[in-house]
Amino acid sequence: MERIALISDVHGNLTALEAVLADIDARGISRIFNLGDYVGKGPRGREVIDVCRERCEVNILGNWDDFLPDPDREFDSEGLAWWLAQLGEGQGEWLRALPFCHDFLVSGRRVRLFHASATTVHRRVRFDHDEQEFLGMFASTPATGEGPVPSVVGYGDTHDPFYEVSGENLTLFNTGSVGNSMNDPTPVYVILEGVMGSTTAAPFSLQFVRVPYDVEAEIAAATLLGMPELDGYISELRDGVYRGAMNDPNRRMYHRRPR
Repeated sequence: MERIALISDVHGNLTALEAVLADIDARGISRIFNLGDYVGKGPRGREVIDVCRERCEVNILGNWDDFLPDPDREFDSEGLAWWLAQLGEGQGEWLRALPFCHDFLVSGRRVRLFHASATTVHRRVRFDHDEQEFLGMFASTPATGEGPVPSVVGYGDTHDPFYEVSGENLTLFNTGSVGNSMNDPTPVYVILEGVMGSTTAAPFSLQFVRVPYDVEAEIAAATLLGMPELDGYISELRDGVYRGAMNDPNRRMYHRRPR
């Protein structure tokens, strides 16, 4: 049996990433796969990329990683310009060149990991999807490439962890977010355990882990660096309230609406 830590959606939150990595290390796990969105929303995308390039065996493309450094991007804002300026030399190119997905075998199951959906990093599949959306996550597409279809799919993007199994023995799970977790703002990641590379059925498990961290230290870092959209970031880190809902008097409607 071997364990792999699956992390996603760090979003420039170096403090949370360091806490999660410390927990992974304390458990003796050496393999880490990252499902994307290293940058944006938080203040230290450059540092997060450096750490993930060093620590993660697999790094996958996220929607922010594709969108933020896109030289043809037409939409801009103070926040986007600031987060882009934080990147180091060559980091934008590294982000956009990341693979779309990663497939592997474990305990007789074919696992596929990607950031958001089987078609594009810019299509969001929420926890309250319908059956067609569920089955679409297991399809082979031009983005995933041809090959055997997976029986287990893991993704990030929505910042909303869940685990779902169909009657056809298809397993879909979301890792949640390390750096920008909604509803419960405590960072979360997944430990996948099984016999790696095996085509034979064997024990298999997925475990969700919440890791508390120093939220105020991260807020202080963002404040010191003069990051735009600070109020929204504070709302998300302290309360798990999506910044788009901050001024909505009916903000309870955003419960479990991932971003």
